[in-house]
Amino acid sequence: MTSLSGWVRALACAPLLAGSACRGGAGGPATAVGTLEMVEVDVGPLQPARAVRVLVQEGDVVHPGDTLAVFVTPTLAASEAQAAARLDAARDLSREVERGSRPAEIARAEFEVRAAEAEAERAAADLGRLAPLAARGDISKAQLDVAQAAARATGGRRDAAREVLRLVREGPRVERKSAAAAEVRGAAAAAAAIRATVNDLVLIATVDGVVTSRNAEPGEVLAAGQSAITLGQPARPWARIYVSQFVLPRLAIGDTLSAQLDGDTTHYRGRIASIATKAEFTPRVALTEQERADLLFGVKVEFGDHAQRLRAGLPITVQLPPVAR
Repeated sequence: MTSLSGWVRALACAPLLAGSACRGGAGGPATAVGTLEMVEVDVGPLQPARAVRVLVQEGDVVHPGDTLAVFVTPTLAASEAQAAARLDAARDLSREVERGSRPAEIARAEFEVRAAEAEAERAAADLGRLAPLAARGDISKAQLDVAQAAARATGGRRDAAREVLRLVREGPRVERKSAAAAEVRGAAAAAAAIRATVNDLVLIATVDGVVTSRNAEPGEVLAAGQSAITLGQPARPWARIYVSQFVLPRLAIGDTLSAQLDGDTTHYRGRIASIATKAEFTPRVALTEQERADLLFGVKVEFGDHAQRLRAGLPITVQLPPVAR
């Protein structure tokens, strides 16, 4: 954020920007002063956790992939084991369904079919012998009805046994196989989520930078999203300057501007990253020319500084396009 002194200097320049320039003659180069900042990244656990190791100190240089700190939660190991067990059970069930019926199950179904067929044949034979006797009146009609019912019942059991054998040989239905496969995918996703949580508790640097703040110590419990380590990126400094409404039309996102440090003749190239869409320090009624000159717009300028000479906190003067007269 630009310091108060930077704002005061920018305000002082604004009326002059409407005419010639701040620290420049008529038609000469206009300037604006901002305070250098650097991009900072806060690294912390994604859920409440306790720090067990913090491996970096303030001022350490880190690179992507470096381990910064390790956190744990009390129930995470049990949850990981539970998810792994569920995944194993789902895979076993899916393999069983895919393999279909076991040979012993098929053999048993075939045996039951043979037994049911034999019983149905015996009942049919009994009915065949009793039917002529009933026609001659040697046996009662009730005895014939019993034989007929037995023949129908045994025939039904034979047909049912044959259907069971067909289903056993065919194996599980397609829908059951799909359900078993879906169960495996669900269990695998749950296990992956637990593993991701475990991995997230090991804080890894994602950028090149310097540890600007160590916010946790071993044994300390942090809330979800709370910063444990703050990484600064000295190679990505930026400054926010304020320009008047008269200079604003000459600026566009992506434009390159030149800048200098106090007492330094080196010119640094900066790129306009953003331009405010709303004026600041705006009076309620801007009627006079002086009041209109007080309309200021924030402009963020990013610099590439691999030599790291642009240090955060230093004032920097940015050259602006001249205001036409």
